[in-house]
Amino acid sequence: MRRREFIAGLASVAAIPLSRAFAGQNDRVRRVDVLLAAATENDPYNEARLAALTDALRGLGWIDGRNLKLVVHRMTANAGEIRKLVTELLSSRPDVVVSGGNTTTGTVLQATNTVPVVFTTAVDPVGAGYVESLAQPGGNATGFMQFDFNLSGKWLELLKQIAPTITRAGVIRDPATSSGIGQFAVIQSVASSVGIDVVPISPRDETELENGVTRITRSPNAGLIAAVGATVTVHRDLILKLAAQYRLPTVYANRTFVDKGGLISYGSDFIASSRLAAGYVDRILKGEKPADLPVQAPTRYELVVNLKTAKALGLEIPSTVLARADEVIE
Repeated sequence: MRRREFIAGLASVAAIPLSRAFAGQNDRVRRVDVLLAAATENDPYNEARLAALTDALRGLGWIDGRNLKLVVHRMTANAGEIRKLVTELLSSRPDVVVSGGNTTTGTVLQATNTVPVVFTTAVDPVGAGYVESLAQPGGNATGFMQFDFNLSGKWLELLKQIAPTITRAGVIRDPATSSGIGQFAVIQSVASSVGIDVVPISPRDETELENGVTRITRSPNAGLIAAVGATVTVHRDLILKLAAQYRLPTVYANRTFVDKGGLISYGSDFIASSRLAAGYVDRILKGEKPADLPVQAPTRYELVVNLKTAKALGLEIPSTVLARADEVIE
C-alpha cells in the first residue's frame, strides 16, 4: 500500500507543468540598480529619463515593489564618490546595473566583469573598452550609444551657420574621459574648414570653467560649444549664466540646456534611449547575455532652437536651420 501511494505521489509530481514546478525560482524579486550622475531629484530632465525606464519596464511586466526592486543612485560627477557607490551596490548583488554614459559605465566595468551592465548614453563604447564590438559586445556590458564622434564636428558647423562672424570658440569638455578627449579632437579636426579657432575649456570646477570662458571673451567674435559629459552637465546653470552674461552664441549637445534658456542644441534623445534600455534589461532578466545583445546607435538626432534666446543675443537664425529644427521654442 505504501509502495502504491509512493508511486502515485511520484506520478502526481510528474504531472505538474514545468512552469509551475519552477515558479518559485522565476517569481523571485529581481534587483536592478540605476546610476544617475550629476543628478538631483529636482532635475526634471533626469527624472524624465528615470520615468521612461520605469514605465517601459512596467509595460514589460516588471513592477517595482512586486517582482522588481529598482534602486536609484543619484550622485555627483566626482570619480571617488562614484567608485565608492559602485563598490557598495555591487555588494548587494544586483541582477542588472543600468548606467548612463562614460562617467559611470567605466567605473562599473572596472569593478565587475560578471554583473550585467546596460549603458544608456555611452560614447564610443568600443574605443572606451566597454565592448569588443558593437555587433558582438562579448563581455558583461551592452546598451545604447549617445552618438558617433562625427556628430561633434557638426556642433562647430552649426555654430558657424547661426553666427557666421565667429572666429574663436571655447569647447567645454571633460579632459579626464576618453569621450571628452575624442569630442574635442573631432571638433578640432574640422575647425580650419569653417574658419574657427577652437580652445578647450575644462569644467573640473566652477573657477576653472569661469576663467576659461572669460579668456574666450577677450577675443572678438567668440562663441561656445558645450560637449557631452557629466562634468559638463553638472555646471549647466553656470554655463547658461556665462553664455548669457557675455552674449556668447552657444551650441549644446543636448536639449536640457535649451529648455532652460540655451540657444540651440543638436544631439540624441536621452529619454528615448532610457526607454529602449528597459528592453535589454527585460531580456537579460529572462536569461539572455549582454555579450549577445548588439550595441545600438541612435536612429535620429534632434535639433532644438530657442528663438527667445536668439533675439536676446541679437541673432537671426537662418531659415535653413529653422526648417531642420525638430522643435522651436518661441
